[in-house]
Amino acid sequence: MLINDKDILRELKRDNKKALTLLYDNYWKPLFISSYNLLKDKEVCEEIIQDVFIEIWNKRTELQIKVSLKSYLYGCVRYKVFAEFRKNKHIRVELYEELNNRFQYATPETHLMHNELQEQIALVVETLPEKCKIVFKLSRTEQLSHKEIAEQLNISTKTVENHITKALKTLKLSLGDFLSLEFIIWLSQ
Repeated sequence: MLINDKDILRELKRDNKKALTLLYDNYWKPLFISSYNLLKDKEVCEEIIQDVFIEIWNKRTELQIKVSLKSYLYGCVRYKVFAEFRKNKHIRVELYEELNNRFQYATPETHLMHNELQEQIALVVETLPEKCKIVFKLSRTEQLSHKEIAEQLNISTKTVENHITKALKTLKLSLGDFLSLEFIIWLSQ
């Protein structure tokens, strides 16, 4: 019997379809609720959740999940919700407003996932080379412009851009292919 997420992942990699069914049964409803709180479209949300589970199955042998399975699944769904917002301009503007707050606190699960993601980001940022870490924190935490950072650290704006690019690449590699919308919003600030 599959008891925890590690067992489920191990069995998925062994092509065990029952593991996929168990994964689906455990996570379908909270993932649906999370996406529905944002899109307010039952059919689109069902399609998104279905696509996530199909992708999980199709990529089962190469999955490299560095966060909890729950966080990974929420990240996948949130990424697809964001893609839906970009793709369908007819989605009402008010759905897009305060998107970050709605993602974070839509359900207790998304709140937990938000905290876990923030911890993971902080851990990865701490592994950056010292100058890169300082530049990245000034940009994201203190919201300084590239020019302000360059002046404060007595470096060129091009050097600032290079440090931020390096930090973003490191974060993307560390967090996997499925970036959450929250992370994308945070990176774009």
